[in-house]
Amino acid sequence: MSKIVHVAPERLDRWLTGFGERHGDVEYDVTPTRVTLSAEDGSSAVVTVPFEPLADLSREGLVAHVLTPRRLGILLVRRGGYGAGVFADGKLLDSKVGSRHVQGTTKAGGWSQQRYARRRDNQAREAFAAATEVAVRILAPAKLDVLVCGGDRRAVDTVLEDPRLKELPGLVRPPFLGVPDPKQKVLEQAGVDARAIRIELEQPA
Repeated sequence: MSKIVHVAPERLDRWLTGFGERHGDVEYDVTPTRVTLSAEDGSSAVVTVPFEPLADLSREGLVAHVLTPRRLGILLVRRGGYGAGVFADGKLLDSKVGSRHVQGTTKAGGWSQQRYARRRDNQAREAFAAATEVAVRILAPAKLDVLVCGGDRRAVDTVLEDPRLKELPGLVRPPFLGVPDPKQKVLEQAGVDARAIRIELEQPA
């Protein structure tokens, strides 16, 4: 039986201890990108290292790594909206969200369909341009350690192509977040989700 759990950085050390208490002696296999726990009863847990790579290849190193203070940027872009935020230790320091109307598809054919398609393309470009300006204002000067993105990959790539954001693509780390049209609560939750440690549990039947 397998399942995925997400654990806040502040809870990881206790979670690792609890895994051993529940399943017996644990061996650790540590790499820069993942940490595998193999327990006495046959259970295992694979921890995906957030904001890889992990430098100190040990349990203690993993705990220290996830608790390292970081300035985290969030960039969410979809056709219908965008959001950018700066977090430190899980606290939102600065943010901006916005929306743009992008016309839905039409079943009409011929000239009408082409006109709607052009209008949608123009609206999408305007939405991405607005998202870019917000990223320039909120994220570019924030001295980020890491950037997590979400929404529509093509839209995010379009924003990050702006030369004023040339420092940001090198800071991008997983996960890529699936989100609805960004509102303030969506952005705040994205900050929580970006910090959460993903753990894949496997337990014998």
